[in-house]
Amino acid sequence: MANDLDLFRRRLLQNPRQVSAIAPSSRTLARAMTLGLGPQSGRVVEFGPGTGRLTEAILARGVPPQNLTLFELDEEFVAHLKSRFPGVTVIQAGAQTAADHVAPGVQTVISGLPLLSMPEAVREGIVAAAFRVLGPRGTYVQFTYGNRPPLPPEVIAALGLRVNKGHKIWANLPPARVFRFRRS
Repeated sequence: MANDLDLFRRRLLQNPRQVSAIAPSSRTLARAMTLGLGPQSGRVVEFGPGTGRLTEAILARGVPPQNLTLFELDEEFVAHLKSRFPGVTVIQAGAQTAADHVAPGVQTVISGLPLLSMPEAVREGIVAAAFRVLGPRGTYVQFTYGNRPPLPPEVIAALGLRVNKGHKIWANLPPARVFRFRRS
């Protein structure tokens, strides 16, 4: 755990725009993000795993490692994730490329990406990529530090999505809110 925090801090200092968080996600946030996952959840994709706090929670819920694919840009995080989570597929690529690497039919996409700090076109590309790999009843799970979804209502409508706003997770730095998106 101390090693994860050291790695996180080092990467934050070296590339603050890419890491874009002041602390790793809390265990409480990780549990909220992975609610409903289990051994029968099917394939799961994670965008922006960083040091692996959400990854750890996904696996703790019983998702088999072979059913989990991670997308991470940072080379050091990728090396760390590969050594920490044997059997999990780790792809060093942007989330927007998910459909190039993962077949459709994924049950859940969990995102730790800082969508609100990204340009609108990138944000929309990431969410669109999630829904290209998700199955018809799949769920895209995203947290933000704000009270509103990371996409404006007109984009949610244009993508044909509905969103459920979860509880505020106060035991996170800063406090976060979980949103779950599904096709309408």
